[in-house]
Amino acid sequence: MARKGGRAKPARESAQKYPCIDERAAENFVSLQEIVATARRKLPQALWDHLSGGADSETTLLRNRQALDRLALRQRVLVDVRKIDITTTLLGKPLASPVFLAPVGGFVGFAHPQGVCNVARAAVAHGTTAFVSTAAKPGLEEAAAVVKEPLIFQLYVRADRKWVEDILDRARVAGYRALCVCVDRNYYGRRERDIVSRANVREGFGDPSFQMALSWKDMGWMKERMGVPLILKGIATAEDARLAVEHGADVVYVSNHGGRQLDHAQATIEVLPEVAAAVNGRAEILWDGGVQRGTDVIKALCLGARAVGVGKMLGWALAASGEAGLKRMLELMDVEIRTAMGLMGVTSLAQLNPSWVRPAHPVRPASQTNAYPWFEEQARGT
Repeated sequence: MARKGGRAKPARESAQKYPCIDERAAENFVSLQEIVATARRKLPQALWDHLSGGADSETTLLRNRQALDRLALRQRVLVDVRKIDITTTLLGKPLASPVFLAPVGGFVGFAHPQGVCNVARAAVAHGTTAFVSTAAKPGLEEAAAVVKEPLIFQLYVRADRKWVEDILDRARVAGYRALCVCVDRNYYGRRERDIVSRANVREGFGDPSFQMALSWKDMGWMKERMGVPLILKGIATAEDARLAVEHGADVVYVSNHGGRQLDHAQATIEVLPEVAAAVNGRAEILWDGGVQRGTDVIKALCLGARAVGVGKMLGWALAASGEAGLKRMLELMDVEIRTAMGLMGVTSLAQLNPSWVRPAHPVRPASQTNAYPWFEEQARGT
């Protein structure tokens, strides 16, 4: 937020002091809403906006939430739900939860000096996985070194082919087990909350023309260079899902960058069914886009996703209580998933399919945080 009589203090400059994080606070969180409320209190306005906002009119961001709210879950009764299995797999590796920590770039370094290292430790401790972004601090080697399980490296292209080859070699040597290429960032979206506040939070360095020039033919040599499975993140149509599989993608990752790239795009939950039909079992499917509740996760699993990524929630939890906050957020997400499954009469993720969801009318307007009514009431002072 701009200061009177002058330009807003850049978020990079503000972030050098970091939010005042109390790891002990996490043990007292009994709801995801408390995590978000704590993050809102601790984050400077520019960092809150950077994490929580979207591109231009934020229509895509709001559609992500509204489309999720337009789906209702069906329920069956008199089912023995004493044992509920929420495990899944990703590229042959078991995950204790269908929720993973999505690639979040520069914010994790602004929020905490250990940034992505906290993310890596929390994911592995919970039995799930994390994507480590090119832009995440303190760095890809540091994140890999703090855990004993291999993570997933997410690439932004910052320079020429030699630069890409070098960073892929670094990721391979560091032990990353898959390569995720972000394919919806060839043009950097206009995130007007950052622009208006003059916040210096744009991720990256180097010449953006190299990312702009990426094409399908580049995916093959990247996969071959690193020698690991390929994940393409940012797929939003059936046409591109088919092309992704044809060009060697082992995982199709449905995402619109949390509404931070193309304004007025479709919500990711809207395009998930067409992507699943186009892939037709030839690759695994991941999904993200506005996730704030365990029920959001279940809806995506019903429509074809194998696992679901959290990005903004990752940022809120990290800002609220560091590594402990991330662990507690994942625990609470699992509580919500199990609770919803038990009430639906579902005992395994394998039972979920499109028959469990139906169209419905949203009960409240979409917003950045409309899944958290108590938080929004507190923020309004009501």
